[in-house]
Amino acid sequence: MCRDCGCAESESFRVHSTSSGHAQAPFATADDGWHAHTADDGSHSWHRHGNQGHVQPILDANQRQAESNRTLFNERGIIAFNLVSSPGSGKTTLLRRTLERLHPRIGCAVIVGDLETQADAEALRPTGAPVVQITTGTVCHLDARMVAAALETLPRTGIRLLFIENVGNLVCPASFDLGEAHRIVLLASTEGENKPLKYPPIFNGAEAVVLSKTDLAEPAGFDRVRARAAVAQVAPGAAIFELSSRTGEGLDAWIAHLEALLPGSR
Repeated sequence: MCRDCGCAESESFRVHSTSSGHAQAPFATADDGWHAHTADDGSHSWHRHGNQGHVQPILDANQRQAESNRTLFNERGIIAFNLVSSPGSGKTTLLRRTLERLHPRIGCAVIVGDLETQADAEALRPTGAPVVQITTGTVCHLDARMVAAALETLPRTGIRLLFIENVGNLVCPASFDLGEAHRIVLLASTEGENKPLKYPPIFNGAEAVVLSKTDLAEPAGFDRVRARAAVAQVAPGAAIFELSSRTGEGLDAWIAHLEALLPGSR
């Protein structure tokens, strides 16, 4: 069970690669009881049988897999970002604009998580970056095992920035380390200024908070000063970016921030 909301642990998920030519053999994760079937379309459907989830705490098993992911990222020179937010905050649109600006110069890749459909992965595919879609079924978050399986469908070299677009949810993703280097939380101007105070676990420990859809701030009555104060209260170390993916406002600062995280950029 998730620590924060009580949802059940996944018993199956599917990994869909939208990048031809990169599929590898199904990845053997650290947890016993999981195995994969490869479908005709090249996707891998992961299943488990029995009650292995009761043998060890779910979060402990996830943490071990997250550390394995982190080691792999470090070995391959990948900086991984875990993008989390409510549904509809603009994660996919921000990623599309980010990839359009960065991928021609810096190798980027994306892992997308949703309960169903490949709509977000298809929206990102025109950028040319490798994209993998995970469909979780009924589970409201990604976990480290899912990310490990998705990694096996990505190129082994050439990726410097990996963006993991988590399932839209401000509760459960806070409990599941994916092995990322940085957690990025989006807060749309249409959501109100007090979301950080209502959902502190997801904002706490964030490397950056993006106040998105700023073009809608005035009609929505969104107070940017109050929003910044709320973020500072629960995540005092987080960088804050105000931007609109639609108009381009603030995108230069966001892109510069990502570039500055690359080794040798300073």
